[in-house]
Amino acid sequence: MSTLVFPDIIELNEFGGDFHNYFNAVYAIFANDFIKTQPLYVGLKVAVRKYPEVDGLHRTFYHITHEGEDEENRTPDLKRMERIRFPKFLIENEQHEEILIWKNKRGKDERIVLFNQTENYIIILTDRKQFYMFITAYFIDTEHRKRKLLKEYEDYKNAKTA
Repeated sequence: MSTLVFPDIIELNEFGGDFHNYFNAVYAIFANDFIKTQPLYVGLKVAVRKYPEVDGLHRTFYHITHEGEDEENRTPDLKRMERIRFPKFLIENEQHEEILIWKNKRGKDERIVLFNQTENYIIILTDRKQFYMFITAYFIDTEHRKRKLLKEYEDYKNAKTA
């Protein structure tokens, strides 16, 4: 299989440092990729959460472009925003060998994790039977977190073959 070539990132400096224009461009990509159209994961649509809206925006957009533990006070994260084209790309290329996929439990939900270790990018989905819900996506910025994810993947694989 050929090497997975990710789409280009979109940087703030491409907009002369104008954050407002940059933000609108990033949102337009999200809207095109997940609202106007919906990617398919294993044959089913991937939907995004709209409510509760945050500043009039889809909750999923807010979650994948901002960071912070407190949902009400998350701040824009340029590394997340730059990679706005990655979620749809990863979902649409889920069969590629460079995308590690496993399941884990978070609360009562079983989550599907898609992770590419070259780009250090992760997507979390939840199976809703007739569709998948896009929970979040983000850039992994520490080696510790990456090692933890790879261990979780190996544990999952080993448990399935046991």
